[in-house]
Amino acid sequence: MNIRNKLEEREELILSPFAQKSSKTRGRLKKEPECDIRPAFQHDRDRITHSKSFRRLKHKTQVFLAPAGDHFRTRLTHTLEVAQIGRTIAKALALNEDLVEAISLGHDLGHTPFGHAGEASLNEIHKGGFRHYEQSLRVVDVLEKDGKGLNLTLEVRDGIVKHSKGKGEIVIRDTEDKPLTKEAEVVRIADIIAYINHDIDDATRGNIITESDVPKECVEFMGKTSSKRIDSMVRGVIFETLKNTNLNLSISEELEYSIVKLRDFLYERVYDNHIVHNDFIKCSRIIKDLYHYFLKNPDAFLEETGRKDFYDEQSICVCDFIAGMTDRYAFNLFEKFFLPMPWKIPV
Repeated sequence: MNIRNKLEEREELILSPFAQKSSKTRGRLKKEPECDIRPAFQHDRDRITHSKSFRRLKHKTQVFLAPAGDHFRTRLTHTLEVAQIGRTIAKALALNEDLVEAISLGHDLGHTPFGHAGEASLNEIHKGGFRHYEQSLRVVDVLEKDGKGLNLTLEVRDGIVKHSKGKGEIVIRDTEDKPLTKEAEVVRIADIIAYINHDIDDATRGNIITESDVPKECVEFMGKTSSKRIDSMVRGVIFETLKNTNLNLSISEELEYSIVKLRDFLYERVYDNHIVHNDFIKCSRIIKDLYHYFLKNPDAFLEETGRKDFYDEQSICVCDFIAGMTDRYAFNLFEKFFLPMPWKIPV
């Protein structure tokens, strides 16, 4: 018996009947030999961690653009916080931690530079629109490994494309909106818990808000600090869910009300704050100008990407390229194509 088989047997013994077992995966896009050491979802997690798109997340904006301080979140640190919160919930509910971690680490791989401002810009100008969760799936299916993709399991791919809720309900009640696994549902709420709390933390650090601005009823109900509020939210998810015989992910009405109130507070005081928003208007110009430049100058696109030809429609290739950029790479390209460079006198 190989090691993977032993680990899969262990899952059968210790995981909830409602957990997604690695041995019961619905499979990959392309059949391939199974690893004799790692179960399927652990293997997926490793593939994501070693991907180029995952490494680029460290230079992509979460909320604050190119912050001077060392402790502001980036898209990468957000991703890691989602994974940590997700694993805590999954472990308490006896769900598959490897699956939760794989989905968490892959959920934002398709995010643009400059955070949601970059996403909104591409959605405005790109034919067919742009949604980062769909792009994240495209990254793992098509773009990684020079067009070969990562060939992930269906459960991880489903969790990646269904992770985002925007301003929707905190807990999924619409059966048509539910992902295939409870582990994917855990990632969706872990994402909300993570960004609500770390964005308040960063906004306080950036002097956009003060601790006293946070709605008092939320502070009284969940705690004064980010760590206490995260603890309250995580405990609320775990203990309310454990009341259900079918392990349906749940939270109390009081907790859901407080989470929604904090989210609305962030939109009003942080995301739509004129100081933050004005920077992203400038970033929107960068995204749009680069997009139109590469459409009008296909040779410049091929030269910049090192390609001999387009692998898809030109606009799709340009969109993929821009979405994959880090903030600083987009800055540098804009400077290269649109700003005059100092004249160098030949020696």
